[in-house]
Amino acid sequence: MAALIGLDWGTSSLRAALIGPDGAILDRHASSHGITSLPEGGFDTAFAAATGRWRAAHPDLPVLASGMVGARTGWREAAYVPCPGGAAEIARSLLRFTTADGSVLHIVPGMSYRNSVGIPDVMRGEETQILGCAGEGAGLFVLPGTHSKWVQVEGGRIASFASYLTGELFAALRRHTILRHTMPSLDEPDPFDTAAFTQGVRRAADRTGGGLLRRLFGARALALFGELGTEAGPAWLSGLVIGSELVEATDEFGMAADRLVLVGGATLAQRYAEAATILGIATETAHPDAAFLGQLRIARLAGLMEESRP
Repeated sequence: MAALIGLDWGTSSLRAALIGPDGAILDRHASSHGITSLPEGGFDTAFAAATGRWRAAHPDLPVLASGMVGARTGWREAAYVPCPGGAAEIARSLLRFTTADGSVLHIVPGMSYRNSVGIPDVMRGEETQILGCAGEGAGLFVLPGTHSKWVQVEGGRIASFASYLTGELFAALRRHTILRHTMPSLDEPDPFDTAAFTQGVRRAADRTGGGLLRRLFGARALALFGELGTEAGPAWLSGLVIGSELVEATDEFGMAADRLVLVGGATLAQRYAEAATILGIATETAHPDAAFLGQLRIARLAGLMEESRP
């Protein structure tokens, strides 16, 4: 029996699922129709393609979406819930609207946080993943990506978080700086050199020899002296920026939490796990459907499940 239709709708991709009451995924849909790559007809067309057959078969099921679909540039803007906060606060703040075909869609809000010096930070989509894998416990959760998130959870509620521009920085350095000359052509796939990645991570953890800006130029100098081959360049740079994120974030959050949980895509999560191992940090991996599990939890707390029928 289906209980919920969930959409994990990001910038570059859209995942949808028909979810059972126990969190089992009964059916799936995936496409490249993120909010910046919509088909002709826009959000309504993408929504129909992803969920139309499920909604036809289960017209009374609630439909819940999380991610960038609720951003200012998304389908509708869902205001941020301030941190600290948890599933209950998020469930009370769902944005509800009616789509062009008459369906009711609920969008999960993002979360905002101001650090100790008053600088704001935001996340959208990650909060739902965290709520899907944190339960009522505590821990430090890492969501690798274009803008990585480190999230501290206490008693099942999000206590604080911080964003790191790691993925976007790597892409910019790889494509638009002098470092591109130390790497293969952009027309070729980047090879992964494990030894070079390890060297980059260890360079990031070295407390001597300056900070990240100085270390970045090291890739250029190492290449000039024949100590870093072209094929090894991308992995070395990846190790340096991921390692720098791990060092900086663990300095900020500490490792008092009983676990460091990696949430997200398998390939990138594996890179972070490898870097953490090099640095002596133990990790575990979250459930791959954490976003949909979080949506189910939020829908229940919001009372949406009462709207569904067998």
